[in-house]
Amino acid sequence: MQQLNIDLGTRSYPIVIGEDVLADRKLLARLLPHTNLLVVTNDTVARLHLPELIRGLGDRTAAVHTLPDGEEFKNHATLNSVFDALVSARLHRDGAIVALGGGVVGDIGGFAAACYQRGIAYLQVPTTLLAQVDSAVGGKTGINHAAGKNLIGAFHQPIGVLSDITTLRTLPPRELRAGLAEVIKYGLIEDLHFLEWIERSLEKLLTFEPAALEHAIRRSCEIKARIVATDEREQGARALLNLGHTFGHAIEAAGEYRTWLHGEAVAIGLLMAVSMSARLGWLVSSDVQRVKSLLERAGLPTSAPGLDAGRVLELMQLDKKIKNGHLRLVLLPRLGAASVSMDFDPAQLRDTLQEFLER
Repeated sequence: MQQLNIDLGTRSYPIVIGEDVLADRKLLARLLPHTNLLVVTNDTVARLHLPELIRGLGDRTAAVHTLPDGEEFKNHATLNSVFDALVSARLHRDGAIVALGGGVVGDIGGFAAACYQRGIAYLQVPTTLLAQVDSAVGGKTGINHAAGKNLIGAFHQPIGVLSDITTLRTLPPRELRAGLAEVIKYGLIEDLHFLEWIERSLEKLLTFEPAALEHAIRRSCEIKARIVATDEREQGARALLNLGHTFGHAIEAAGEYRTWLHGEAVAIGLLMAVSMSARLGWLVSSDVQRVKSLLERAGLPTSAPGLDAGRVLELMQLDKKIKNGHLRLVLLPRLGAASVSMDFDPAQLRDTLQEFLER
């Protein structure tokens, strides 16, 4: 078991990473001292992991609310069903939500916790690689809108994150690969040595080797924890964590959240950002090929043929990094170092979109 911390003053909290920790009563009692609980999960995760969590919670009162499984259900109707469950369970401000599942469960459970009675506690218990390395950490919560991903939400930090690596063994291969896109992102934005480690260790990650997964999760969380501690509400450096996401979120929305998993859309977005950086003269063609090769080895898509570039650009205009009406992109002056830029020719962006979407 390993632990690191998000340093946010009075809102600081631990991230615990280990094997077979989901049913650890002493650990759960330390992370979650509350007695009245609502476990928010989905149908698939409930069948696989809920019994272990209930054992870990011991004799505490824990109502359970299950959500439908899928990004297309990350909406108002699903959020309202959580509010109904909180009211039915008669949770008060001294209660807490336990979000057991992937990114959709964590985002909706966290947003419900941010809103219910103007804010209650919640514990993130991510069960996908993508959630363990990214969405469960940092306090971003929210739901999607038809016009764009995560347009409605709040910053609301959890009281802790409990990442049980054992849960990853139940993931379909496609879900594991989608999580690797976010792991690769961390190497690209800040740590070239980590990127090189991913290149060497990819087969171990794809075959669920615990030591490799634990290192990938810990290093990803270390990078995110450091950035979030300096910029909790994304006024500056935290935007770097969105490398590939401006492209990726628009691709998800254009597919109505049914075509691509989030990590798959991010993978396409990562390569688009790398290609855009090369168009600006920051990277060379061998850098683009290197990233493309790594994504392909991970079994991730590198293009989204058939999407309309104009429609994707329209969706990108709703990105949260828009400033004074200008689209800003997270790009790479070099591999292992990212920056936010709006100093690019719109024609370069159009060419990038057409290369990866229409051709």
